[in-house]
Amino acid sequence: MAAPKKGRGAAGGQSRPGRALAIILIAMVALTGGMFWSGHTTPRLGIDLAGGTSITLKAKAEPGQESAVNETNMNTAVGIIERRVNGLGVSEAEVQTQGAENIIVNIPRGTNEKQAREQVGTTAQLYFRPVLTVAAAAPQPTPSAGSTGSPKPSASASSGTTAGDKSATPTATGSPQGRALTEALKAPSPTPTASSSAKPKATGTPQATPTPDAATAALEKKFTTLNCLDPKQRTAVGQGVKASEPTVACGKNAAGQWEKYLLGPAEVEGKDVDNAKAGLDQRTGQWIVDMEFTDGGSKKFQAITSKLSQQTEPQNQFAIVLDGEVVSAPRVQTTLSANAQISGSFNQQSAQDLGNILSYGALPLSFQTQSVDTVTAALGGDQLEAGIIAGAIGLGLVIIYLVLYYRGLSLIAILSLGVSALLTYVLMALLGPAIGFALNLPAVCGAIVAIGITADSFIVYFERIRDELREGRTLRPAVERAWPRARRTIMVSDFVSFLAAAVLFIVTVGKVQGFAFTLGLTTLLDIVVVFLFTKPVMTLLARTKFFGNGHAWSGLDPKRLGAKPPLRRTRRANASAAGPVDPKEA
Repeated sequence: MAAPKKGRGAAGGQSRPGRALAIILIAMVALTGGMFWSGHTTPRLGIDLAGGTSITLKAKAEPGQESAVNETNMNTAVGIIERRVNGLGVSEAEVQTQGAENIIVNIPRGTNEKQAREQVGTTAQLYFRPVLTVAAAAPQPTPSAGSTGSPKPSASASSGTTAGDKSATPTATGSPQGRALTEALKAPSPTPTASSSAKPKATGTPQATPTPDAATAALEKKFTTLNCLDPKQRTAVGQGVKASEPTVACGKNAAGQWEKYLLGPAEVEGKDVDNAKAGLDQRTGQWIVDMEFTDGGSKKFQAITSKLSQQTEPQNQFAIVLDGEVVSAPRVQTTLSANAQISGSFNQQSAQDLGNILSYGALPLSFQTQSVDTVTAALGGDQLEAGIIAGAIGLGLVIIYLVLYYRGLSLIAILSLGVSALLTYVLMALLGPAIGFALNLPAVCGAIVAIGITADSFIVYFERIRDELREGRTLRPAVERAWPRARRTIMVSDFVSFLAAAVLFIVTVGKVQGFAFTLGLTTLLDIVVVFLFTKPVMTLLARTKFFGNGHAWSGLDPKRLGAKPPLRRTRRANASAAGPVDPKEA
């Protein structure tokens, strides 16, 4: 009784092919509707098809650090730049080294192309430095008078509580006129604790101060003569200064006015930042950048804020210095640890850009832009046209072969290829804005190769059906009996293709990944189409007279296939008899 139950189960599955067709039809309508609703009705194109910008960067070593331009640092820089650009939603960006000192960045034409160009070579050297003194942007008429120590307004830092004091008024630096700078610089390591020793003293008898050495004198002169209103000076200030050395820098206050800073050695570095993202301060309505520190960074940040919270203005401030510019200088009123906020004159875009740079890290080297070239899509367009022609010729040859060899069965294969092509196109259009997929020339090659993989699945199934017909079965049971055997073969074949695509995608970079991704996607779609379309349609057509009766043009004519039904019936009669039967009596 087991065999009849299995037969009835097969017949039951055969009688409900509409369910599978309904599923794939609903999926096709939903995906197509989503494509039109999103407004992305065409796949995004890579730089070879759409054009874009090609940027050449040259690594520049700091004085005395020429050995830093090495293969390790160059590869690290490539990874950081690639993550930055892709973090902006610019997909298919190609970042690769050229020679020992150059990096080539190819950015496809898109909405974020300009932002990507701006961030490509940004070094993003981030330091948290204690503020020793602050002065007006332009040099003072009498440098010997020292700094006025005007405070930095409306900056904030937090670890869940507000550390800034926006109501503060300008005060002195906490040291006598003309002495704050010298006292801060003469300390061996100008940390906030050292600078706090420069407190107001009695003005009776002037005390002698140590004569500063050459480095201290040079830094004092650089600070007093620095003009932060000059863009050239702002760009050059702080270049070549190590994190362990004091420096000068420029930055804007909350009112948008430039100020100059004398800063101590860095206490916390950019590598101590674990994550950074832009957000809207609910209290002020201004854009800020929230930072989370690593475990080691939290300890360093806690130590520096503990020292600064005990100082007077402006030495209770720490400057957040990005690429030599002070982006914020918040006051510290309490010890902070895990988190911090960078506030300033940010808008949404600038806050997001800064968060993106900090999240993906600082470049280990400084880079100079050698060239910025616009890449046209003419060459890629010609190659795409040639590829499409080659694909059309190949598809035409496949269809001709199917029609000549399989006749009526070729209709099922052509319809299945059409469904597979439609699903592939719609998914490529949707994956562009969803995951940043961009169609390049290798991806087009992957889609062309997939035609053969899909056609091979149909051929396997058709041949299994023909084998069943050759054994003397009628079409309807032949369709059902052939399916389990064909299904196993198709699954194994597609698994091997998908595994090859996955390995290729993992071990390669750049455009080759486009080929691997497309090959893997179309392989998965082949399984979907064969299971939900080809098999159900074959089941339905087997019930028609044209195919069921084995028309000469159906491709399933038993005579053409060499089937011998009489022999099949004789063997069945012999098998079903109770005992041996004499052939003469039969």
